[in-house]
Formats: sequence, C-alpha cells, structure tokens
Amino acid sequence: MSPSKHSWPEGYSTHVVPVIRGEFLVSDDPDVVLSTVLGSCVSVCLFDPNFGIGGMNHYLLADASEGEATSLKYGANAMELLINNMLKRGASRARLQAKVFGGSRMSGRFADIGPRNVEFALRYLAAEEFPVVGRDLGGAEARRVNFHPATGKARVVHVTGTVEPAIAAPPPPRPSARPTPAGGVTLF
Repeated sequence: MSPSKHSWPEGYSTHVVPVIRGEFLVSDDPDVVLSTVLGSCVSVCLFDPNFGIGGMNHYLLADASEGEATSLKYGANAMELLINNMLKRGASRARLQAKVFGGSRMSGRFADIGPRNVEFALRYLAAEEFPVVGRDLGGAEARRVNFHPATGKARVVHVTGTVEPAIAAPPPPRPSARPTPAGGVTLF
C-alpha cells in the first residue's frame, strides 16, 4: 500500500494512508496521517503520547461467528493485532490512550450493528484499562476520520446524505488546537 502525498498549507508534506475495512496500521512517522471513512463500522485509534507511536483499526462487526474469529473484520481480533503491533514497536501498554469513532445507524435493516460495535469497543477498552480520551460515536451519518499517530491528534468530518461510505483520503487541513464549529468538523 503506497501512501498518497499531500502538501499542507504550512509548506511541509504529509502522507495520507487509508485504513480500509478489516485493516489496521501502526506508525511512528511524524509525516503520516491514517485516514478512514466509517458508517456502522468502528475505528479505535490507540497512541502512546510519550513514545510518539499510534495506530488505527477499522472493524465491521463486534463479534465473530464460529470459524471466523481470526478475521480482522471482527472487533476482538482487530484490537489484539493493533495492541500487539504497537507493543512490538515500542509502545508502553501503561501509557496507551484511545480515541473511538463510528458506530452510526446507517440503515434500518442493520440498525443494531453500529451500536453493538460501539458497545464492544468501549467495553474492550475499559477491560484493558485504556482511557478513552476522545470519541465521536453513533448518530446516523458516516464520518471521515484522520488520525495523526505520532501525536494522537484526530480530525472528524461528518459526511451527510450517505447511506454507505466510500473509502477516500483527501488532503486534510492542518489540525488546530480547538474544534471548528462549522461544517460538521470536530477536532480531538
């Protein structure tokens, strides 16, 4: 997977790397931004603020059916692989912090998938004693999430009028320290 390169307004460049459904990525590169689009799916972004490393997963369903427990589309496996890969690269379990995004009710027929994904993520993080320091969960809209793993900063844009989100990684604006009220953008 090759990242797309975008120039940010301040003259430095960053690599936007998409995290698609059923994947996870870990990075300590200060020029990398992980990006995904979520509907009923959930992304958990973990980071070690002292070591400057973080990662993002994107899982589709909270619970695995028999025989599919090792698939990354399920929450438990997506979480274990994200955590283990971060620890292998030097993160400290005691310092890991989480930001959680997604879990919308995208359609009537599958309306319970998003809330179940959210409940799983929050229950899992509580059991592992990882503090949730940011969240944007639920609702009925898709959202685009950009996560800077080296700093733990995240940006969320709500995508209105969507039924099923498409994966896209447009160039993100430079993150600021405070939320932007217009346009459904929230910074964490």
